[in-house]
Amino acid sequence: MQFGIFSVGDIAPDPVTGHTQSEAERISNIVKVAQRADEVGLDVFALGEHHNPPFVPSSPTTLLAHVAALTKQIMLSTSVTLLTTNDPVRIAEEYAMLQHLAKGRLDLMVGRGNTVPVYPWFGKDIRQGVALALENYNLLHRLWREDVVDWEGRFRTPLQGFTSTPRPLDDVPPFVWHGSIRTPEIAEQAAFYGNGYFANNVLAPNLHFKPLVDFYRDRFEHYGHGTRDQAIVGLGGQSFIAKRSQDAVKAFRPYFENYPIFKGSSLDDFMERTPLSVGSPQEVIDKTLSFQEGFGDYQRQLFALDGLALPVEMALEQVELLGTEVVPVLRKEMAARRAPGVPDAPTHASLIAEKYGDAEPRQPRPNPNRGDNLSGTSPYQDSDPELQASFPLAV
Repeated sequence: MQFGIFSVGDIAPDPVTGHTQSEAERISNIVKVAQRADEVGLDVFALGEHHNPPFVPSSPTTLLAHVAALTKQIMLSTSVTLLTTNDPVRIAEEYAMLQHLAKGRLDLMVGRGNTVPVYPWFGKDIRQGVALALENYNLLHRLWREDVVDWEGRFRTPLQGFTSTPRPLDDVPPFVWHGSIRTPEIAEQAAFYGNGYFANNVLAPNLHFKPLVDFYRDRFEHYGHGTRDQAIVGLGGQSFIAKRSQDAVKAFRPYFENYPIFKGSSLDDFMERTPLSVGSPQEVIDKTLSFQEGFGDYQRQLFALDGLALPVEMALEQVELLGTEVVPVLRKEMAARRAPGVPDAPTHASLIAEKYGDAEPRQPRPNPNRGDNLSGTSPYQDSDPELQASFPLAV
């Protein structure tokens, strides 16, 4: 079971102090939060992708590459990578590069996002959102697994003899989660490929997403990837922790009830009706254990901790409490309740072992016999023979 945090990189006025972080402050603070998550032993740090104010993470690969250089063990991910408005060729290239820089500490979550205007900003039609997501992932899947791709679809120019570079580290693509809270077609696609399915278990009523998770589990088994209980499921969550529950509620209330999307809402009502958990470490533990009871055994739990205009000092304290007071107990309790045969979340190491066993992983190299993406001819065919000999063929 993996536990971690995700950030959407939002900016809003602090309702207590009146301070609004600059973009530079917010970006720097996201990095600090990720570093603290690594230091306290959390498993995953995930970053959203947004192209509109008041959010700053328009280039998650850039920020995550910086985080990779500053951390030692935490896995990096996204929440989500916009599959509909990004070119799948660029996703293949950028995340393969990030996978190399992170030494395999990377997977990604793909999805459609929830910002309507982003579609025309990138020349796309929101009415084609589901079709774009399905087609773009189908191409991404091939780009990471085939050295040479011939492809033609509805939404981008055809590819002829195309090779995405760099190839995935050890010729093993990053594991992919499909994030969706409303679309059976996305759950179906995740199941078809044997990928993970992530339901961002926030905002909506308790267990609201269980029908989609159950559908994904059934289809995962249908496609022969394992039993429904072996499907790879992730859930979101939102929490605020203090040693005493009354202190947690008192401190969090102004941030929740003054945040734009919650304005006019009651914190107490949200705590009762939704997966939001505000309270002592034990109360957050109990609420999270109810996810396992409702959704079944799952592999990844991510919490939103640094948003809603929380000052960075408070966000860092939240990460500390989660990593030291909450997650150690959740690891023990969830492991004790876990049914036999439920797999762990895939990692780069486990995917290497699955593909190669005890053999050495393949290390792709430029292959002058394969041709190039521009002309289809060898880039070295007119070169000096000694120069040609210095470029080894692909393994």
